[in-house]
Amino acid sequence: MAKDGLITISLDAMGGDFAPEEPVKGAIEAVLKGGVEVILVGDEEVIRAELAKHDGVDDLPITIYGSTGVVEEGEAPALAFRSKPRASIFVATNRVKRGIADAVVSMGSSGGTIAAASFLFGTFEGIERGTLGGPIIGLSPNTMIFDVGVNVDVKPSAAADFAALGATMSRLLVGVENPRVALLSVGAEEGKGNKFVKETTEILKASHLNFIGNVEASDLPFDSADVVIADGFTGNVVMKLTESLGSALSTLIREYDSSTELNELADKVFALTNPVMRYGGGPLLGVRGVAIVGHGKAGAREISQAIHTAREAVETDFVAIAEKEVTAMRESQTASDSQSTGAG
Repeated sequence: MAKDGLITISLDAMGGDFAPEEPVKGAIEAVLKGGVEVILVGDEEVIRAELAKHDGVDDLPITIYGSTGVVEEGEAPALAFRSKPRASIFVATNRVKRGIADAVVSMGSSGGTIAAASFLFGTFEGIERGTLGGPIIGLSPNTMIFDVGVNVDVKPSAAADFAALGATMSRLLVGVENPRVALLSVGAEEGKGNKFVKETTEILKASHLNFIGNVEASDLPFDSADVVIADGFTGNVVMKLTESLGSALSTLIREYDSSTELNELADKVFALTNPVMRYGGGPLLGVRGVAIVGHGKAGAREISQAIHTAREAVETDFVAIAEKEVTAMRESQTASDSQSTGAG
C-alpha cells in the first residue's frame, strides 16, 4: 500500500464484458502511465495466461491475487455476498478493507460493487446506501448527475447529502472551485416540480452549497450546472436515453455513408454522449473507502482511466473530505431549522 510512492489499486480482473483481457490490458496501461501498482484479483491461472500474452510485464508493479467466482449482472448482490464470498469483487474490495490496497476498481456488476463497498467499507453515518453519478453528457463534460440508479426512491434529506457528495467530487476530481448545484425538474422557475423537488429545494437553499435552483433536462448539454441532483429513477432514465441516442445517431451516420470523414463524425457523436472514456468510471459516494464503478463494456483505455481516477481520489483524501461536507450540510440545515423555530 503506497509502496515507493505508488498508490495500490485492487482491480476486479474478472469484472466486465471483456474480462479478463481488457482489465489486464488496462492494468498494464495504467502502471506504465505511472503512479500506481495494481493487484489483479481473479482466477490466477486465467490471469497469468493473459499476462503472458504481453511482453515486458515481469518487472511491472502488477501482482495477482486469487479468487473464485464472479457476481453476474442481474444477480442479487446481497445474496451473492453470502453465497459467493470468494467472488472476485468481494475479494478485491477486501484487499482495501485489510489495508493491502488503497482503492478498488471494477467494471463488473454495479450491484455487486455497491454491495461489496457498502458491506465491507461501511457507509457514512445516516447514509443507508451510497450514490453513483458523474458526467453523462459529453457536450457538457463537467456537469455531473446524481443519482443515476442506485437509489430509485430518495428522501429529500438523502438527496441533500448527495448534493454535498457530488460537490466534493466536482471540486476534487474535476477542479471546479465552487460547484453550482441544481435540482433536475420540469421547469427552471422556483416552485416547479414534484414534492421531492420542492422539499429538497428548501434544504439546499439553507445549505452552505452554491445552490442555483432548478434546471430542466434541456439545459443539461449547455453547462447549466456542475452538480445536478435527481432521484435514481429519473437520473437513470436520463443516462440511458443519452447513451442510446449517441449510439443510434452514430449508427445512422455510418449507415448513411461509410466514408472516413463520416466514420470520424460518428465516433465523435458517440463520444459526446458517452463521456465515460474521460474518467473510466466514478466513485461510489457515501462509503468509507474508494470504490470505482465502471462501465461493463469498458476497454483497456477506460479501465486505465478508472484506475487513475481511483488514484486521484486517494491522493486528494476524497472520502474524508466528502464525509466532512455531508456533516457541514446537515449542520447548516439544523441551524436553519433552529432559526425557523426561534422566529416562530
